Amino acid sequence: MSITGSCLCGAVSFEVSGEFESLYLCHCNRCQKDTGSVHASNLFSSSAKLIWKTGEDRVKTYKLPSTRHVKCFCSNCGSALPSLQMNNQLVVVPAGSLDQAISIKPTAHIFTSSSAAWAQNLERVISYEQLPE
Repeated sequence: MSITGSCLCGAVSFEVSGEFESLYLCHCNRCQKDTGSVHASNLFSSSAKLIWKTGEDRVKTYKLPSTRHVKCFCSNCGSALPSLQMNNQLVVVPAGSLDQAISIKPTAHIFTSSSAAWAQNLERVISYEQLPE
């Protein structure tokens, strides 16, 4: 399997060749800060290969000191991008950075003890297909 992705501004594009083993929705405080949202949605693979197609020089990496938390992002638009972790043995891909639909469904919610209080019972919140008027 091969799938492509890119950042919001289009300066960076990539391809991931191989299978994903899991898709975790991480609710830890670091991922909340990292994404500005209720959780991060990351795909994990110990066998896939990450290939930067364009803009590799725009990919910046931030590693939170004294942790395993890593974030790669486009230096132009700030979009989350894939990273190689655990001595390049693990490819971690933000699900929202993909340009194509994927068939894998979330494996699990993780670090739910850190879930944001405002994110409880979201299925009860009114939803709109577009921005409400």
